[in-house]
Amino acid sequence: MRPQQTPLHQPGFSLIEMMVALVIGLLATLVIMQVFTVFEGQKRSTTGTADAQTSGGVALYTIGRDLQMAGYGLPPLSPTISAIKCDPPPTIDSGAYTDPVSTTGTRISLDLSPVIITDGGTAAGASDSISIVYGSNTMGGVPTLISAVVGTTVTVDNNMGCRICDIALVTNGPVCTATTVVGPAASTPTCPSFTPPALSTTDTLTLQDVDGVAAGAHVACLGTWNRIQYQVNNGNLEVNGTPTLAGIVNIQAQYGISTNADDNKIDQWVNAASPWDTASLTIANRNRIKAVRLAVVARNSLWEKDVVSTACSSTTLPAPTGVCAWEGTAASPAPTIDLSNDPDWAHYRYRVFETIIPLRNMIWARETL
Repeated sequence: MRPQQTPLHQPGFSLIEMMVALVIGLLATLVIMQVFTVFEGQKRSTTGTADAQTSGGVALYTIGRDLQMAGYGLPPLSPTISAIKCDPPPTIDSGAYTDPVSTTGTRISLDLSPVIITDGGTAAGASDSISIVYGSNTMGGVPTLISAVVGTTVTVDNNMGCRICDIALVTNGPVCTATTVVGPAASTPTCPSFTPPALSTTDTLTLQDVDGVAAGAHVACLGTWNRIQYQVNNGNLEVNGTPTLAGIVNIQAQYGISTNADDNKIDQWVNAASPWDTASLTIANRNRIKAVRLAVVARNSLWEKDVVSTACSSTTLPAPTGVCAWEGTAASPAPTIDLSNDPDWAHYRYRVFETIIPLRNMIWARETL
């Protein structure tokens, strides 16, 4: 008997099976794309937050570093020999910050306030600015006694590291005079100089201007008198008007003040508004400022579809929520951070970096204030 062979039956995939497979594939692709979209959004948000943290941290460190130097070069010897008590502040040739030995015929006030906060006000987007001054003399600007004055040459007990091109501050009680060290030198120096020559050890100084300088007064060489200003403009932190760091949208600062100038205990935090604004600030009140409290607001550059940020819930109550500087009290309210000048501000994420910087050069001078 011969076995009967059955032909193989291979009809392939039907149209229905192919459509089912196609639908399953499309669903899998949809899920994968959805996961990818969510992951990509989270990645951008995380990356943007990391950038904001870096920008905010660098900004806080940069401002804090200069605040620690505020007032360097103004150490008082006694209550009567104190540069931070000069009343009124001395004037100096307007070229002193760029070319101290030039004579422009215009004199400007030499700013001796270690730090000045300019309140940005209450308008939407308002940000404070901070101006810091300090000297560069390696000896700290310690005053030395003037024993004699002959022409424009003064004899001192010790030149205390004075160098040609330094700004010199002469104190005679509360009366102060600012001028420039121009010698002794073989010829009129060209200032400023990045490597000014050291003076000789003869303990004599040649001053550009000796008006108000007399034996019995004290002179201190401040070195280069630096003035650094921090402000926010168009989402950038500017240093002396030059954009330096992107992603910074607001700065808020307050003075920490003591009840008396000779007391280093902070009793209150105040905004730079009257009587603590530049126009109203007296020397007595200025010397009560012992610290600066600072908040730097950095923004994540990623725009979010949903609202992700809210305004600060309170400037006086504990545990505030939203974009806040810090936790304030009824006696010392925290400054208000208002970013509503940008209509989309709530669709961005923000990080607020806050710190307290003691003004150590003012604190160390407590016993002479």
